[in-house]
Amino acid sequence: MPIEVTKPGLSTTVQDRGREGYYHVGVPPSGALDQFSLVAANLLVGNPEGAAALECAYMGPELRFTDPSVVAVTGAELEPRVNGEAQPGWTSFAVEAGDILTFGHLKGGARAYIAVAGGIDVPEALGSRSTYALGALGGLEGRPLQAGDELAVGAGADGTAGRSAPEDVRPALPNEVEVRVVMGLYDHLLTDDGRRTFLETTWTLTPVADRVGFRYKGEQLDMVKREQPFGAGSDPSNIVDAPYPIGSIQVPGGVEPIILHRDAVSGGGYAMIATVISADMDTVGQSAPGSTTRFVAVDLDAALAARHERREREDRLRAALA
Repeated sequence: MPIEVTKPGLSTTVQDRGREGYYHVGVPPSGALDQFSLVAANLLVGNPEGAAALECAYMGPELRFTDPSVVAVTGAELEPRVNGEAQPGWTSFAVEAGDILTFGHLKGGARAYIAVAGGIDVPEALGSRSTYALGALGGLEGRPLQAGDELAVGAGADGTAGRSAPEDVRPALPNEVEVRVVMGLYDHLLTDDGRRTFLETTWTLTPVADRVGFRYKGEQLDMVKREQPFGAGSDPSNIVDAPYPIGSIQVPGGVEPIILHRDAVSGGGYAMIATVISADMDTVGQSAPGSTTRFVAVDLDAALAARHERREREDRLRAALA
């Protein structure tokens, strides 16, 4: 029997690890903005780590279970409650037929992940169940959940209540973060002062922060004066259209840097002055409006070392929950 959505929350979507291999034709990877928390939620309930779960931003949904199951909630500090009784985060817990899952107020982070034993069973689109709302692709009818929706649950997982992720692998969720970036490809369009300002400013995340991109406010960046390139716009940050890597940072007009995330368009005419390293993209995804960020320039060796450390952290999680 399905899970009934009585209240959808602010923005709740079905997400898995994403659909790779189509970005070159304009279809972004989508998938969880905090990949580690998605994997943890699935492992806690006995699912394959890439199973489809629910990602909820800032506010949790209200769900009614029509069958017994096992559930885990990870990611943001958004207290799960069964029939009003608080349940621990990062720990699997049982629900019975007729139980109502609700959530408390957000206390840290931005996005929580709700995994159910068996996984959320929606049709695959291009090899993934992830929702890409701008393209009306994947998930439940290609959109965020609505009141009255019913979510099918897959068969085969035999979840066990009471399993917890170790404290030392759970992410910290501070309001002040450092995000590591590799400068380029177009940082030469910044003056020396502009580059210094980018790296020395404490940037504040604006309310424009969704699955497409995260916009920050702070200082004006000084850009190199130049002739308008043939085939490009007149904005000082315009370039002839180029592909955008996930995690790349644009600064239209030299103000309000934008980090492109997992639902971003695949290319366009704004210069990418830096790219967030893959190991820190979860941190960006857990940033809430009003939180502050400092960008820290690193080289490729440091980026690869950070990716290795992140994989080791996932391995410790898998070993603990094996």
